[in-house]
Amino acid sequence: MIGQYLIAFREVLEAALITSIVLAYLTRTSRRSFSQYIWYGVVAAVAASAVLGTLVWLVYGALEEETATLFEGTAALIAVAVLSSMIYWMATKGKELKAEVEKRVESITTRGAVLGLVSFAFVAVFREGLETVLFLTPFLVEDAVATVAGLLLGTVTSLVLAYAIFFAGMKISIRRFFYFTSILLVLLAGGLAGYGVHELIEYTGSAAWGLLGQKAYVLNIASDNPLHHKGVVGSIFAVMFGYTVSAEWARLIVHVSYLIIVLPLVLWVYRKNRWTRLASKFISQHKHKSPAPASPLKQVFISTSIVCYRKLSELPTKKRQLLQSLSQPIEARVKAHDLLYAVPFYMS
Repeated sequence: MIGQYLIAFREVLEAALITSIVLAYLTRTSRRSFSQYIWYGVVAAVAASAVLGTLVWLVYGALEEETATLFEGTAALIAVAVLSSMIYWMATKGKELKAEVEKRVESITTRGAVLGLVSFAFVAVFREGLETVLFLTPFLVEDAVATVAGLLLGTVTSLVLAYAIFFAGMKISIRRFFYFTSILLVLLAGGLAGYGVHELIEYTGSAAWGLLGQKAYVLNIASDNPLHHKGVVGSIFAVMFGYTVSAEWARLIVHVSYLIIVLPLVLWVYRKNRWTRLASKFISQHKHKSPAPASPLKQVFISTSIVCYRKLSELPTKKRQLLQSLSQPIEARVKAHDLLYAVPFYMS
């Protein structure tokens, strides 16, 4: 149930955050009268998502066992692709989410397009609902009760957290939250990718895969053991990390390859964005910083130097050359224009 809970919690929280951003913006700009249209779109999107999930379940229930295996494998791989793109999008564009949402809402409300607000809320929430259905379908066909329980618990938790953040004033780093949940989702998606390949092998037969269809390892763990991937303890690791007591070479290769490629990529994107923010903050702090005023000692030195060089330049050529030769150890050979370049240095 933990994996289902995490997926539902993450997806519903994203939809709740977008809705909360819109409602808070409308309240802040004295346009609360438009809030009802946002709720129309949200309710319609939730209903549409529920209908879609029910249809998927009914279609799967009507399939024959062999076709259902193909359906499970295909649904798992599609879920991995969509989940990966969602994680990457949130890592790269999540920091601009609030500004982008408020910009679009401002444009819609300025035109007075009520239907536009309903459509905006519907699309934003239904997109998360569609992703939730896609991600939970492989779990739903395997354990419907745990999936429904995880969905309900994740939904309630995310709604409470969204309310606490936007309306109760709770302080939380949204970016850090998505950073750690993205890592967990990558681990979950890796196991889901391996599971999808396993189901395809079951559908086509291991002989069609050659060596890749053969067992890479088999753990001597009985099915009634809590550490079995269907046991009390093992099922948690099975959902979160793709743990299984036996795996084909194709499943193992896909699972490990996914983690090797995607996990460092997600970590790098988040780190890169963090370095960019720190650099921008440093530049903004020092961009308009005026140079420190010269100390009294520097000002006396500069004034005296300018006077001396002016007097030196007024002397006849022969006397100036003689004075320069006598005062050579004390840098009398410095030209007047060199001093002018040195003045700003001492003033900084």
